[in-house]
Amino acid sequence: MQFNISIIPPMKSAIYSLLTALLFFGCSNMPEVAQKDEIIMPSEIKQCIEENATKSDDTSEEVAQNDESASEAVSDDYQKVSCSSLPKTHLKKSSFKELPKWEKEDYSSALKAFVESCNTKKTQKMYGDLCVKAKNTKNAKEFLQQEFEPYEIKNEKKKNEGLLTGYYEPLLNASLTKHGKYQYPIYNTPDDLITVDLSSIYPALKDYRLRGRLKGKKLVPYYTRKETSSNHINADIICYSDSKLDIFFLEIQGSGRVLLDTGETMFIGFDNQNGHKYRAIGRYLVKIKELKIEDVTLQNIKKWLIAHPDRVDEVLNYNESVVYFEQRDKAATGSLGIELTANRSIAVDQRYIPLGSMLYLDAGKDNMNRVVLAQDTGGAIKGAVRADMFLGYGEEAMNRAGELKAALKLWILLPKNVVVSSL
Repeated sequence: MQFNISIIPPMKSAIYSLLTALLFFGCSNMPEVAQKDEIIMPSEIKQCIEENATKSDDTSEEVAQNDESASEAVSDDYQKVSCSSLPKTHLKKSSFKELPKWEKEDYSSALKAFVESCNTKKTQKMYGDLCVKAKNTKNAKEFLQQEFEPYEIKNEKKKNEGLLTGYYEPLLNASLTKHGKYQYPIYNTPDDLITVDLSSIYPALKDYRLRGRLKGKKLVPYYTRKETSSNHINADIICYSDSKLDIFFLEIQGSGRVLLDTGETMFIGFDNQNGHKYRAIGRYLVKIKELKIEDVTLQNIKKWLIAHPDRVDEVLNYNESVVYFEQRDKAATGSLGIELTANRSIAVDQRYIPLGSMLYLDAGKDNMNRVVLAQDTGGAIKGAVRADMFLGYGEEAMNRAGELKAALKLWILLPKNVVVSSL
């Protein structure tokens, strides 16, 4: 999880230099599934809130003087929480009465999703014994309201509105052998892709990985998308798809199902990435004036690519990032390491929202107000008030994902017994 540079001034210039030099610096999120009933205490959230509670008597002027990153006075109704669990996040205390359409929530379904998320270490680390209590509760609504406190999430500009999009689990047609229409490989992680863990030198970078390949005695950036198509990479091939476009959109979704020409179904999911920054091809199509920004949807991008086969490589290569996959024994799983739940699992920017956390989401649309779990991440998900909702599998999910673009508000649900009124 990314740290707040401002709280470690001596390291600032060194970190900036490192990040500037390493242009192919990438982020990897390894699944962290816990053993059954394993509880990790005390929770990071509890420590975080208790640490910040000690600052409650500070005046706004004192806080600003002691925080070199402060550009303006801290308001009375919220304060910036700076800790490993909630880096850079601004919170404003709220209540369940303020959550839009809270009374229409399916509380049992929400609690079931929370219990499932409690099978991971990160959720247990945040919520501790509430994971055990949740399994035995008989009244879901009562449990949620008695044990948790909602806090509205704001961005660095103190705005509470962001963006909600959707993603889904795609279906590809493929073969284990290259023949006929099955010409496009889906790769495992290349054997020559080197991943460097920097945490031993810079502990604050424990959630980041440096990726590249050796060229002589130097570590250089790994092959871009364009370079991959013109070079033989040292990687096993899972299968061959009949569509280059389907593989590209599979990379964006992160996991999918493969229907083999034998009639069997295979699950595949994210394993690694080449280290290059993700760049949205929809933005490129707007830049070259092929699409208007208001028309950028998954469906419209696909239509344009199909209608311009001679320009497919040009557009796809704009995104230099390449995702590598592994075969899985279950359907779509996220960065948290458990199977995603349609309409309950979301991808977040874990610099602001910790994986494993429970939130309430309001997208201002019918049936888009609900408890959700932060169980995934994504290259395009940037910012505090930003989420990508997993919408399930199949054509209907694809259509919904392609069209979903809505104003978003988020609240994080923290354990009530450790929340203090001064936060």
